[in-house]
Amino acid sequence: MTYDIDRIEALLDEGVRDKVYPGAVWAVGDANGIRAQGIAGVLDPDEPDVPMRADTVFDAASLTKILAVWSCIGALWEDGALDLDQPLGTFWPEVSGQPLDAVTTRQLLTHTAGLPLRAQLKNLYGTDKEDIRRGVLHERLHRPPGEAVEYTDRAALILGYLAERLSGQTLDHLATVRIWQPLGMDSTRFGPLPDQIADRCAPTELDRDTDTHLKGTAHDFSARLLGGVCGIAGAFTVLDDLAAFLRYMLDTSTAPQRAGFGPGWTATSLTIQTGTLAPVRGLFWHTAPGTAPVDDVWVHYGFTGTGTWISPRQGRWAALLTNKLYYTRDRQPLADVRNAFRGLAFSPGGSAPM
Repeated sequence: MTYDIDRIEALLDEGVRDKVYPGAVWAVGDANGIRAQGIAGVLDPDEPDVPMRADTVFDAASLTKILAVWSCIGALWEDGALDLDQPLGTFWPEVSGQPLDAVTTRQLLTHTAGLPLRAQLKNLYGTDKEDIRRGVLHERLHRPPGEAVEYTDRAALILGYLAERLSGQTLDHLATVRIWQPLGMDSTRFGPLPDQIADRCAPTELDRDTDTHLKGTAHDFSARLLGGVCGIAGAFTVLDDLAAFLRYMLDTSTAPQRAGFGPGWTATSLTIQTGTLAPVRGLFWHTAPGTAPVDDVWVHYGFTGTGTWISPRQGRWAALLTNKLYYTRDRQPLADVRNAFRGLAFSPGGSAPM
């Protein structure tokens, strides 16, 4: 397997110069490990002499949905504790007789459950965690289940609650014990981070209340409202931990121990699960923009500027971590960089590496 490292570095350096992000950390590899990696830019523009580092800690944002929720739901599915097509109301008393009664886990994982499109937790339910939980689980649907594919943070929030219900554990403990510890992901954890770890964290958006950039505290408001732990966001991670996670998805024998999910869950998730609906989705993962089904390249992003790609057919994975929110919420400049990065990391036509 070969990569055009010079072109990847030039692409990411250009993103720094254009102020798409202050800095970036990236890697590409296969089941055997990292094949190429690098850094670009600085950790914090206010400290221009401090470069980005390979062990910089990033606010994973919606990658939490993969690292914690998707993986833990997969563990429960492989345990036989969860049927993806069983209506939630038939085994979850909290939603029995409520709008979620007939919704299935598969519909939540494919964003076809008909949930409200925005979280708006504080506006709708206040600040008490139990009031928020009750409100989310009893909220009316935006449309009938199975009618459309519409991305919403609420799907992951509900699945996080479901994982806690079925396991009898909090989401952070469940993810740590069933996923992160077995894979050796020792730097992945929910925030807020202790000061000694936050010092290595890439700062994100300016907090108007404190007039400082968030660092070690989740950018996502819902995660902060819920104390740092929820299915939507809140996890922090480093490049090496993502590499371990993605390698395991390609080959479970690469890990120190077997994690809660295995090849059955990965294979099911990285296939189209939305039938004739568009845009097509697997289970939480979706096909990478600009690719065809034959390419078999799947992706999940985080709003802070994170992203992971994987292709079982090509036997490859890639990760790109940035703190683009330091500058802007504008999505398009980073989208262009991401798509170009993906194009350099994966082969068109889905050819396997040599």
